[in-house]
Amino acid sequence: MSDEQDILDPFKRATLATMRALSGNDELNLTFAAGVPVVRGNQVRLPLPAVGCSEQELNSVRGVGDEFALRMRYHNPLIHEQCSPGSGSAQEMFQWIEDARIASIGALRMKGVGQNLDAHLEEQCRQSAFDTITTESEAPLSVAVGLLVRQALTGRDLPPSAENVVRFWREHVLKCAGEDIDALKAHLYDQDAFARIGRKILQDMGLASEMEDPPELDDDNQDNENQDDGQDADSIPSSEDVALDEESGEENAEGDSTSMQMDGEMDLDDLNSDADPDEAPNTGMDDAGRILSDINYAAYCTEFDEAVKAEDLCEPDELIRLRAVLDQQLTSLKHATSKLANRLQRRLQAKQNRTWEFDLEEGILDAARLANVIVDPMSPLAYKQEKETDFRDTVVTLLIDSSGSMRGRSITIAALCADILGQTLERCSVKVEILGFTTRAWRGGQSREKWIAEGKKPNPGRLNDLRHIIYKNADAPWRRCKRNLGLMMREELLKENIDGEALIWAHNRLIVRPEHRKVLMVVSDGLPVDNSTLLVNPSNYLEQHLKFAIEMIENKSPVELIAIGIGHDVTHHYERAVTITDAEQLGGAMTEQLASLFESGPRKKPKAA
Repeated sequence: MSDEQDILDPFKRATLATMRALSGNDELNLTFAAGVPVVRGNQVRLPLPAVGCSEQELNSVRGVGDEFALRMRYHNPLIHEQCSPGSGSAQEMFQWIEDARIASIGALRMKGVGQNLDAHLEEQCRQSAFDTITTESEAPLSVAVGLLVRQALTGRDLPPSAENVVRFWREHVLKCAGEDIDALKAHLYDQDAFARIGRKILQDMGLASEMEDPPELDDDNQDNENQDDGQDADSIPSSEDVALDEESGEENAEGDSTSMQMDGEMDLDDLNSDADPDEAPNTGMDDAGRILSDINYAAYCTEFDEAVKAEDLCEPDELIRLRAVLDQQLTSLKHATSKLANRLQRRLQAKQNRTWEFDLEEGILDAARLANVIVDPMSPLAYKQEKETDFRDTVVTLLIDSSGSMRGRSITIAALCADILGQTLERCSVKVEILGFTTRAWRGGQSREKWIAEGKKPNPGRLNDLRHIIYKNADAPWRRCKRNLGLMMREELLKENIDGEALIWAHNRLIVRPEHRKVLMVVSDGLPVDNSTLLVNPSNYLEQHLKFAIEMIENKSPVELIAIGIGHDVTHHYERAVTITDAEQLGGAMTEQLASLFESGPRKKPKAA
């Protein structure tokens, strides 16, 4: 262990020196720990690369540290927020364009930084499955535009996986926006001017309807536009200054690109501009309490959707292997999370203290009357019976976002928490169901192909094939389903997320259960995102349906709804909600929310229609 520490110490020192040089911040502090890379003020946390990792992996690790440092120095979040569109594809494209600006500043001045950023970009694209794209419908236009901007600014060839996205759109993008892309080169260090040209590019690409005019920046904001706008190129570290760059930071342990995290940064209220106030949603429910469809939302077709058991998506041997991978990755966290589960179990068992009826003529023999029974076997009223309690008549559904933005640490922690809480609740006589939701394809599947073949009807509705996954049925014993959670470790499973339909699906499964008390806990890292749907419908189409589903469950259903947002504030949309900024907080958040829910007793009855 000491030898390994000796190997890593120079890496830590070099990474800190490099990030301070690139960021121009001598007060920057750097720590290394398991989990997602985080920047809070002058505090940066990165995970360490594995000892003996490949050169490509190490370059990708360095790229994260370089990107963090460049962003700290050259990116003004206030300007970005003021100029950025509110939602949808326009926001995603704008983010990719700004990312291209930040990466270009480093790549143009320092060859080594450019190599590191390219390695990090390649890893981002591979983890987003861009290297497997084979048709134009699978290639996200917003990503392609950002990558073409990056290529134009740096003059560098794109990594293979990034080029696989761009090749489908290069001719179209350059034809529509080539002049504006070239104009960006003159404003690399002027974020405000760069952003305004970036908005013109969005208009060139037909996204004007998703944009509002940005507010004029006040004098203070203009003065602070970039921390280093007043510095010339000489103030940028030279190649000698960043010789330690070869030992720089680590990639996001989840492998999530900025675009994959955008859904966690969008605010639900910012996306309402396209809603028609005259169109009231269908608020009906059937006799069993299942939620009916929203009249403002539809799927183009549902024949390709599936609700499938986890074991049917993977061979048994592969499931066993994936479960072993999960267990191996989570060894260091399992002890801490188990403590949380034990705390929950104690609190639940304290809540469910047994109460008995005594002096009965049948039931369980009362030990206090044992002597009387021995003396007189016909002694009456020597039995007792446990009273029924509402606590035990409970079922909990865990609905886990299994989309691409959860890739890496988030889905790993979610799987561990589902594992621990599933076992804990079962020991407390509370039935638990574990579900997941994603799509069958990236950015449109057979539904989109059918829509194209039938003439591209305007406003077609949802254009992807749903995949709802049953990891554990409420009635299935834990020992038979434990290995199914390993499926979450299968990267090709994680694609898009259409939350509204998943929420209704989980609710409708839960509402028909015989238990008296029903709890639905949703774990997600952001708003619904499916490019194939959002490109041909209003930009808030999926988000509005999610709000419909939330309103129906909270106001018209006896199901108790809890939401946990990972890096996304959902507290002002859910009656019971919590937001966490780090995936490692998920175990504590789930435990505390469940414990407090049971301590508070059943919630009020649904509101009258």
